[in-house]
Amino acid sequence: MSDNSARPAPLVMDEIDRKLLGLLQQDCTLSIAEMADRVGLSPTPCWKRIQKLEAAGVVLRRVALVDPARVGMGLTVFVAIEAGSHSPEWLERFAAALEAMPAVLEFHRMAGDVDYMLRVVTADMAEYDAFYKRLIAVVPLKNVTSRFAMERIKSSTAVPLHPSAFIDRRAD
Repeated sequence: MSDNSARPAPLVMDEIDRKLLGLLQQDCTLSIAEMADRVGLSPTPCWKRIQKLEAAGVVLRRVALVDPARVGMGLTVFVAIEAGSHSPEWLERFAAALEAMPAVLEFHRMAGDVDYMLRVVTADMAEYDAFYKRLIAVVPLKNVTSRFAMERIKSSTAVPLHPSAFIDRRAD
């Protein structure tokens, strides 16, 4: 579970950083020279900016995106959970258990009538049933509702880059 209070102070970012983040989100395998050329820098300052973005926690990690269906994980399930308790100890046990379950790709604490939402991938319904049985054995849960995705219409990992997070150096 992430701790938002442990984040470093905000990094001052400009339009070049915004362009770099856009490039990294689309294809982090581009060479430093290619990225530098696209954002109008030489390679060394470009690399230093990327390192700064990583050190500040803006870039969390660079990964390959895998098509779940092509690796045998064709069933996507959105699981809504109403908690059995709201104590810190309950949440700690629950979060630790979910962290150890590779099928759980996302785990969110929600506002409203659902306490937690999971995005889970499994091979098929039988594997999901086994996951469900492990899930309900972890801690007391009030209610679990599963919704099965029939088709993935849009899927992206690219975060929109809001202009307010970047300073406009042209105004200087």
